[in-house]
Amino acid sequence: MNRIPIGRKLYLSVLAVFLVYTVSFIVFQQLREKQYKIGVLGSRLQDYNERLHDYLMLTGKTDEATLNAYVAQSRQNALRVTLIDRKGHVFFDSERKDYEHIANHAKRTEFIEAVSKGQGSVVERNSSTTNRDYFYSATYFPHEGYVVRSALPYNNSLAKALRADQHFIWFSLVATAILIFLLYRFTSRLGSNISKLRVFAWRADHNASLEVEDLAEFPDDELGEIAERIIKLYKTLQDTRQEQSTLKRQLTQNVAHELKTPVASIQGYLETILNNTDIDEAMREQFLRRCYAQSERLTSLLHDISTLNRMDDAPQVKDFEQVNLSLMVDSLSQELALQIKQRGMKFVNEMPQSVIVNGNKGLLYSVFRNLMDNAIAYAGENTTMTLKAERQGAFWHFAFMDNGVGVPSAHLDRLFERFYRVDKGRSRKMGGTGLGLAIVKNAVKLHGGTIKASNNPTGGLRLDFTLKA
Repeated sequence: MNRIPIGRKLYLSVLAVFLVYTVSFIVFQQLREKQYKIGVLGSRLQDYNERLHDYLMLTGKTDEATLNAYVAQSRQNALRVTLIDRKGHVFFDSERKDYEHIANHAKRTEFIEAVSKGQGSVVERNSSTTNRDYFYSATYFPHEGYVVRSALPYNNSLAKALRADQHFIWFSLVATAILIFLLYRFTSRLGSNISKLRVFAWRADHNASLEVEDLAEFPDDELGEIAERIIKLYKTLQDTRQEQSTLKRQLTQNVAHELKTPVASIQGYLETILNNTDIDEAMREQFLRRCYAQSERLTSLLHDISTLNRMDDAPQVKDFEQVNLSLMVDSLSQELALQIKQRGMKFVNEMPQSVIVNGNKGLLYSVFRNLMDNAIAYAGENTTMTLKAERQGAFWHFAFMDNGVGVPSAHLDRLFERFYRVDKGRSRKMGGTGLGLAIVKNAVKLHGGTIKASNNPTGGLRLDFTLKA
């Protein structure tokens, strides 16, 4: 069963409410205007009744001749005037003079209202006396004990005069038509956007391609812009997931490859020892030391992989604190003093006395430790490492450089890739895991900074990076 689109439902619902409101408003306005005109006409007749009464009081006469003369001089065309006593007997009527044959008016609506409220009126009531429809307006004068009633024939002319202005109806209908058209345009665009989002949701749920005509273009409005951004974000997320999946697959392959070498070496040495019981003690010790060295390499590799995984799984590190990098680097130089001396190298620390950043102490330690380990391993003997720092606004800018062999330009952009090595054989021989600079890059990034590698004009590798203060 086909469901009515939500845009159509919204249009029909709002249209129904709007039409009910419009019709109700027009009817209310028509009735209100008609009541106003009736009120105005009633007031005019009430005023006539008051003036007739004042005239009678002034002359002190209520005879037929006096009343006929007053009514005759009135400029009201077809005006009928009737005087009725307190008991409902007619003692004057401008149109009928056979008063003995005129029925008692005590039960006439306008008479009852006038006696009880002082004034009374009725629109379009048939007169049993003249058999015509009239607009009646009656006024009761209690001191004199009579009711003065004036009436106008309710003919086409009077009905037209009391009818509400039809221009308002036409204006309302035209305005309503315009608003209905605008409502249709709005709900049509809204329904189109929602339908496209529905197509997007279905295709996304079923892992179908989003490169379809229905999702190619959205209406040029706010909702269309939001819908386009949602789809773009989803596509970006899909691409990111695919990239992450590819990276994880590559990482798994690289990890397996990196683990294979030390595991194979350990297995080979141990197998040699087990299969040759008569091996001399010196050779056994040598093989065991090599096994230990390979196990240390495995430990370093697993530690680096664990560090990278922690940074990938928790990109927003929360346990930040004020870290004094000057003291950290001084402590690191002391830790690595023996290795630096063995390589005939020097470490020149040109950092200011108090470089403090807000960050994760463990990750910041890994940044400087990996930079120094990398230089010790690959810069070459009898070289110098130099570390500089300068405050620029909200960031500390660092430069770590050596005057060693440097890196071929073709490899600079890939130095921070996981397991990437410029010289694979030499790297493994030096015991590197291929993850040091990848850890440095991720840690710097987590601290809101950037890092890039370049070669010094005078030789050696230079790493420039920033950390938020």
